[in-house]
Amino acid sequence: MSKSGAPRTDAQPEAPARAPLVLASLIVVAAVANLNLSVANVALPAIGRAFDSSQTALNLIAVGYSLGLAASVLYLGAVGDRHGRKLLLLLGIALSVPACLLAAYAPTDTVLAGARILGGLSAGMAYPTTLALITALWSGAGRTKSIALWSALGGGISMLGPVIAGALLERFYWGSVFLVTLPLAVVALVMALLFVPAHANESAEPVDDLGGILSVLLIAGLVLAINFAVVPGEGSLVLGLVVIALAAGAGFVWRQRRAPNPLYDLHIAGRRTFWVAACAGIIVFGSMMGSAFVSQQYLQNVLGYNPVEAGAAILPLAVMMVLVAPRSAKLVETRGARATLLTGYAFLFLAFAWMLLFWGEDSSYWQIGLAYVFIGIGSGFAGTPASHSLTGSVPVRRAGMASGTADLQRDLGGAVMQSVMGVLLTAGYASAFSAAIAASAESKEVSDQVQSELTKSFASAGQVAQQHPQYADQIVAAARQSFLHGDDWAYTVGLAAIALGALLVFFMFPHRDAERELLRRYYAEDSASAVTGLPGGGPKGPDG
Repeated sequence: MSKSGAPRTDAQPEAPARAPLVLASLIVVAAVANLNLSVANVALPAIGRAFDSSQTALNLIAVGYSLGLAASVLYLGAVGDRHGRKLLLLLGIALSVPACLLAAYAPTDTVLAGARILGGLSAGMAYPTTLALITALWSGAGRTKSIALWSALGGGISMLGPVIAGALLERFYWGSVFLVTLPLAVVALVMALLFVPAHANESAEPVDDLGGILSVLLIAGLVLAINFAVVPGEGSLVLGLVVIALAAGAGFVWRQRRAPNPLYDLHIAGRRTFWVAACAGIIVFGSMMGSAFVSQQYLQNVLGYNPVEAGAAILPLAVMMVLVAPRSAKLVETRGARATLLTGYAFLFLAFAWMLLFWGEDSSYWQIGLAYVFIGIGSGFAGTPASHSLTGSVPVRRAGMASGTADLQRDLGGAVMQSVMGVLLTAGYASAFSAAIAASAESKEVSDQVQSELTKSFASAGQVAQQHPQYADQIVAAARQSFLHGDDWAYTVGLAAIALGALLVFFMFPHRDAERELLRRYYAEDSASAVTGLPGGGPKGPDG
């Protein structure tokens, strides 16, 4: 038995040959995806000024990468399980190069949003494969430690994106931030080619292509519907997207219950250690990414930070994630995933409450940095058990399903939370600025066109201020207050989501001993299924 109390067979060693090089290669590959995910946030104010973008357009640029990744991970995870995880990994890294170039030289914000989605699709090939390979190549405590390093370093590297992007924006144009991963992609391609093993515990089952297409439509429809929900005159589009998402969701469930080789085994997905961990992780990572999305704009728009200062301000989050992750792995082994998840949730709740109460127009850096410290500690504690519980609940041959779900935690969570927080930021900003205009003595002099520009985004209000210098101070002051009103709405919904997630974990996730007993039972079921040839089985247990 492993230290975690789950059975382990002798067929799978605790670590592969040249384990440090293999793990380093997988982390570098993940770093390409993680950096691309985060570099846009710090550049949003500059992009808004360059294209006179609406807040909705900026939301789509920020969320586009997560959207492409979230929509594709389940399908591409299954493709990797069947046709070769290493091959898919290499193809994904290669495709990231033209996606970065298209984003860097996009002529419009619409093309930029499309390039971000394409980049997310390339990451959908490579990123889920990294966790699937860790699951297939490691077992026991070695797997827990590897996942902890993968989770912490991946999250930490993603938080370095704003720092690097800020430094580039000080010297170059906005598109330079999308070129930062190109050298790293070359290194990742070489390391993956040389060190990552091929054909480790892969499946011989055919891929459920219909299920994959339905999963793409479900996630894409949901995320886009949220983003367009507050755009004036787009009611029909939103309704159509909702219908697509609902129809695709119903079709996906119907297909997975009847397919001889389901893309997403609903029997496994119904396991408590799987679905609760999946929901918990979506909220954890979504909250982290949503807070970074809003706060990077807050630091530059309201507090007047330059891009370097704004990017560097988030460093405590990355540092704390990396420092806490090894302790998180130990806590999972000694106290179980439930206690570790709840510890992380407590710090995240504290972070969002702090941002809501103490982030204002005159906040000092210690108030900013402390919130990022809390987010880093919370994400560091909660990230490892969320991913570990998923991979521990499935047979190794279904590693693509577990890794795809683990990626959905980050990417669907990020896409949904960024979309929801972005929509609330947009609505709160527009509502507050409209109220400020109505209360102004010069309200009758403000044309409908000017009011539309003022309420479109902070960047657009800044341009109006330049065109009307006699009112510049009033416009900028109103824009800052309106932005603060909108980000309060965003942080409030984040706080509510964290509270709901904590309640779900507290009441539904099993305590340590019950968790280990469930893992043993799942292992026995999967072993029996593997022997009899029933769907959903696999040769390895949850701990190897």
